Amino acid sequence: MRTFEAQGMTFEETLTPEMIQKEVARVAGEINRDFAGKEPLFICVLNGAFIFAADLFRKITLHADITFVRLKSYTGMGASGEVREIVNLYEDIRGRDVIVIEDIVDTGNSMHYFKKELFEAGAESVEVCSFLFKPEALQREDARPKYVGFEIPKQFILGYGLDLDEFERNRDAVYTLKTEN
Repeated sequence: MRTFEAQGMTFEETLTPEMIQKEVARVAGEINRDFAGKEPLFICVLNGAFIFAADLFRKITLHADITFVRLKSYTGMGASGEVREIVNLYEDIRGRDVIVIEDIVDTGNSMHYFKKELFEAGAESVEVCSFLFKPEALQREDARPKYVGFEIPKQFILGYGLDLDEFERNRDAVYTLKTEN
């Protein structure tokens, strides 16, 4: 099991690159099946979901397009409680089936906020596709993702797009903060 140190903390590998790619293919297959005959718009939430979105979108066989937004609700290792839209959505989504690609859904506050905005902008449907999901942390049932790569416990993780103060996103696996025993 690989480990590394960042900011004086030790992280250990919990999801290998092979495990990740297997789940990405499975999730893409579910979306391809569920949206057969439709032309969904994928919206990637930056910065964390960009690696997952790239891997996932390459496996989508539908006639689809992708765009990007940036929402921010975390600072360091914790939620700020405030959701800010930093990069706006410019596409006309009226009547469109939308699939939001997220790196992680935990409390669901960001997705609750964003889904509300998408429906107000006229989306026909909105589904959430999240690489990681922390069901124990969910506070907004309407934000529960339909498509999930991995369900994980309430632990701090990074890698494969997820960061620690904007660093460590480039790791090919997911790492969990190691706690001392």
